[in-house]
Amino acid sequence: MPKFANSQAWHQAEQLMQPALIRVIDNIRKQLEDSGWQERYADKQVWPEGTSPEQQQTVLDLQAQLQQAETDNSDPAPLQQALAQLPQPYPGYELQLSQAGQPDQAIDLWTLCYQVCFQNYDPTQAATAPVEIDADLLDDAGEVDWNVLDEKAQGVVQAVFERLPKG
Repeated sequence: MPKFANSQAWHQAEQLMQPALIRVIDNIRKQLEDSGWQERYADKQVWPEGTSPEQQQTVLDLQAQLQQAETDNSDPAPLQQALAQLPQPYPGYELQLSQAGQPDQAIDLWTLCYQVCFQNYDPTQAATAPVEIDADLLDDAGEVDWNVLDEKAQGVVQAVFERLPKG
């Protein structure tokens, strides 16, 4: 999950992320038309860096117990308190590509959106250094410049498809 230098950067990212996702998915659709790759989209849970497998399992177990407590009308407070002390996953969205004779490919869609929205986005640095909004994606009035956004999304998606194994 990217870090932001200030609340203005956070608000600009909020403003850009949905349009970026729309343009990324549309450009993926266009690239798939002639590629021979078959796509599938999947939701996934992304854990904060450093979350151990044991912590992940504890969270999943507590979440299941919490659902059961709500069904049984029992007190969920102790479970909620225990969950609040543990790292929480955030939703991820993945493009899974398959093609006969090629290894399957998994592409994190949020990472593609981050590459569109931020300048020189590096996922290995995102947890430690604040991201910088690509100001070119916003016009003089602070609104999304859809043409610039689409061009950048197209470039990011095209680069992904160029790196896929050739068959």
